[in-house]
Amino acid sequence: MYARLIVALVLLSPAPTWAAEPSGCDKFKWPVDKERAALTSQDRLKVASGNELAIPAKAVLELRIPTEAKLPRTPERKPKDGTFAGFVKFKGPPKAGAYTISLSSGAWVDVIQDGEQLKPMEFSGATDCEGIRKTVKFDLSGGPFAVQISGAAENSISLAVLPAE
Repeated sequence: MYARLIVALVLLSPAPTWAAEPSGCDKFKWPVDKERAALTSQDRLKVASGNELAIPAKAVLELRIPTEAKLPRTPERKPKDGTFAGFVKFKGPPKAGAYTISLSSGAWVDVIQDGEQLKPMEFSGATDCEGIRKTVKFDLSGGPFAVQISGAAENSISLAVLPAE
C-alpha cells in the first residue's frame, strides 16, 4: 500500500523532477558563452519583422501578434493566444554548415530554406541563465533562408545567428 501511495503522489505532482527543465548557464548541452555574449551585447541591431540581416547576426527583433506577423510559413507549433511572432531574412550563410540560432527568452524557432522548414540538428535550453534561454543548431546550405519566431511572451526578443563550433 505504501508503494501505491508513492506512485500516486508522483503521478499527481504538477512537475515531476525528471520533466523539469535544466536551470543555470552550465546546464546547456554545449558551451553558450559566444551566443550569450551576442544576445546581451550593447551593439545589437534593432530590426523590424521582415528585415534582412547578415551572419553573424545579433539583433533585437520587434515582434507582432501572429495574425499581423506575415510569417513565411505556418509555424510548426501553433502559437498560443496572447503571444508574439516575427521573422528575419538572410541572403545566405557565408558557407554551408552548422549554425546556432539562439534566443534570449522562450519562443518557437522555425528555419525556412528553399521553401521547406528545416529540422534542427540539436537544441538546448535552460532556465535561470541571464541573457539566453535556448539555442538550436541547424545545417544550412549556401542559399537564402528565414528565421521565424513564434510563441514569444513579449513583443521583442534578442536573436543571434552564429556559426556553430
